[in-house]
Amino acid sequence: MHINKILIGIDDSKFAEYAASYGFDLAKTFNAHVGLVHIVEPMVTPVTSNDTITGLPFQDSGVNEVELLNIQEDLSDNIVNRTIKKYAGDLQVTHFNEYGSTADGILHCSKEFKADLIVIGTHSRTGIDRLLMGSVAESVVRNSHIPVLVVPLSS
Repeated sequence: MHINKILIGIDDSKFAEYAASYGFDLAKTFNAHVGLVHIVEPMVTPVTSNDTITGLPFQDSGVNEVELLNIQEDLSDNIVNRTIKKYAGDLQVTHFNEYGSTADGILHCSKEFKADLIVIGTHSRTGIDRLLMGSVAESVVRNSHIPVLVVPLSS
């Protein structure tokens, strides 16, 4: 097995933190180039200006959609930079900040990066939560053309 490039999908969760640690350890073992990807999912803002429970108008927060996107991008940059600082050491790291669907973004970045392996964490959702929420890890595994290592959180 020869692994030159490993793409690691991260978010701001303990599950992704553990997967990043695992992915960077693998990269050190294989002296692989790391691609680090964080996906900014679109924020859903209410269309109505009234609270549907009380019928009272929402207070204007003064934050528009462009400002929300900028805030999300700043948070994404912080997550990526924190992860690089904590785990990268001497490894070569390319980072991607994508906007859109998490699973699609990871798959897109894996192709763009020409990754040999994708490493992602899992939230271990089950039952109705998995049915309603879907699973990013499952979607990546089902649609990837390269191997995917799904790292569960160690207890």
